Amino acid sequence: MKRYYSILFINLLITCYFIHAQTYLSVDKWMEFIDELAEETGDTERAALLFTELSYLRDHPFDINTVSVDQLKKLPFLADNQINAIINYRERHGLLVTLYELKNIMELDQQTIAYILPFVFVSEQDVDKPVFTVDNLLRYGRNELQIRYDQSFQQKKGYSSLPDTILQQYPNRKYLGEPFYHSLRYEYTFDDHLQIGFVGEKDEGEPFWNKHHKGYDYHSAHLFLKDITWLKSLAVGDYKTSFGQGLVVSHDFTPGRSAVVTQAERRTNGFRRHFSTNESDYLRGMAITVQEKNVALSLFYSYRKMDAQVDSIRFTTIQTDGMHRLARERDKMRKVRMHTLGGNIHYSTPHVHIGLTALSYSFGDYEISPDPKPYNLFYFRGNRNMNASIDYVLKNRFIKFYGETAVSQNRALATLNALQLTPASYISCLILYRYYDRKYQAYFGNAFSQGSSVQNEEGVYVGLQFVPFIYWKWSGYIDLFRFPWLKYGVDAPSSGKEYMAQVDYTRDDSFSVYIRYKFRQKEKNSSLDEETSVSILPDKQHRMRLQATYRFIPALYFKTSVDGILYKTDQEENKGIMIAQSLGWKPEGIPFQIDCYGAWFHTDNYYTRISSYERHILYAFHKPSFYGKGVRLSASFRWDIVERLTLSAKVGYTHYTDRDRIGAGLEEIEGDEKTDLYALLRWKF
Repeated sequence: MKRYYSILFINLLITCYFIHAQTYLSVDKWMEFIDELAEETGDTERAALLFTELSYLRDHPFDINTVSVDQLKKLPFLADNQINAIINYRERHGLLVTLYELKNIMELDQQTIAYILPFVFVSEQDVDKPVFTVDNLLRYGRNELQIRYDQSFQQKKGYSSLPDTILQQYPNRKYLGEPFYHSLRYEYTFDDHLQIGFVGEKDEGEPFWNKHHKGYDYHSAHLFLKDITWLKSLAVGDYKTSFGQGLVVSHDFTPGRSAVVTQAERRTNGFRRHFSTNESDYLRGMAITVQEKNVALSLFYSYRKMDAQVDSIRFTTIQTDGMHRLARERDKMRKVRMHTLGGNIHYSTPHVHIGLTALSYSFGDYEISPDPKPYNLFYFRGNRNMNASIDYVLKNRFIKFYGETAVSQNRALATLNALQLTPASYISCLILYRYYDRKYQAYFGNAFSQGSSVQNEEGVYVGLQFVPFIYWKWSGYIDLFRFPWLKYGVDAPSSGKEYMAQVDYTRDDSFSVYIRYKFRQKEKNSSLDEETSVSILPDKQHRMRLQATYRFIPALYFKTSVDGILYKTDQEENKGIMIAQSLGWKPEGIPFQIDCYGAWFHTDNYYTRISSYERHILYAFHKPSFYGKGVRLSASFRWDIVERLTLSAKVGYTHYTDRDRIGAGLEEIEGDEKTDLYALLRWKF
């Protein structure tokens, strides 16, 4: 018996060692998940927001023994059956002793466990959470200050010296500000109940401290309360919202068309604080949610000043990039006042959900009127618009049906419905249908689609995920779609299709590999040599990626990837390839981590550009695209100077061998090299 306990004890120590080693690898795993989402959807801006939110959760992990269903739903790579399996395991077997017990949950494959590990921990003892009182707010509140600075070493054309006579005649030939990026963030948090924060940001080229402007160009502040008796949430200042599946309003990243092929549902409904430097995807005002048992009521109001070029009472479009570097850009600053008023009421149980959402927005004294073009015939024109929808979920252990149906003020319809089947823990299937009328108009809409808006699209998506063996996973999807009306650059109704297949092998913390193939076909305008008219012809794109992550010792990991692309039209064929190598070193017991990246790329043109994720500074997502011929090198490090003070920095270098100028317009750099510095200082107190 003593021998048995000795063997068991030794085995537990070995297991804990490998779990500890695996946390180093898994930190990179969830970042790869965001990388795949950004690559498949092309929405790198919202992917960066999701990366920031998950980075925050990584630094504030959940206790696996007290984590709730709502908290686990914040992790987008977890399916409903996996979340329920974690909770059920805890209820059946009691509190977890080590994270190794996650391997006993059949619904969690090796890859998913690698995703989860950075976001959970096992507490050594029960800790009573402090009560929400003024005394505890002062004693147990946490403060954090972040200061970021970025700058390019090479001078861009927009910063070159020009005579005053030229600038008086052509004021938009030179940026008004300094050639660096700078931001400041401060936050105060008390447990999960209170969040207060401030953000100030100056983009590169915007004036920070000169005759044109002093101080930050962009400011954001928020106060957010949640889960205090009947008060589910209260937001004052800047906040984000999402209800249903995004047909009416959503500031979230659009799930779907990624390696997690059966997870396309939006689950983070409600209000959240806005604590990023994104200057467009948020509301500013007040929002509240009150809940009584299974019923929750949400109301919100927003008043924001938007950037637009106004002419009398008319403007054609809203500028959303947040750039105010030139005189013409500053002339558009905060010209249009946008009022938004809305609400949601929903009833939820573990198996049924039904909700109603209504939203109205107006543009004050102005009205939007895009310049008439055939493709934008059904774009919204006017001063005020409204949207309303009903969303629904019905589910049990094996089947889940969810969707949303919405209308806009002009009575046009949009609907999205999905059926998810999970007959066993090792197989899952999703069938999703969406129909967005060409006349449907929703400024805040952001749902599953191939286009950039919830309009003029119909499609069927089928995803299948299969785990035949403990270390293997196969994922694939098919998306067939059509656009019933014209689109920008497509002068007729068009259609397309997209396929993806991926095979993952995750042996343990020391080795994982996957191979992915993706095919996409879309139609666009094309002029054949023998024809004078424009034809609508298909463009075909084939993409292949092979990636392996491996380590020889726990403190050192390597990642090798090979990307290939083939772009074909009826007139030409273009190719591209990129080979990249990453390595990271994080020695145990030393508060220092370094990550290096190197890539060689060779592509024919812009259509064969290849995006590549590389490790960036804290809380920042970086996925640059490259085309042409050249090499990319970068090195980043994190140093915990003292317990609560952290410095994160990165240097990136790109060298092109096929050009003597980089960029275009005022961003143009003379030469074939570009070097950038990024730095962030974080202080917790």
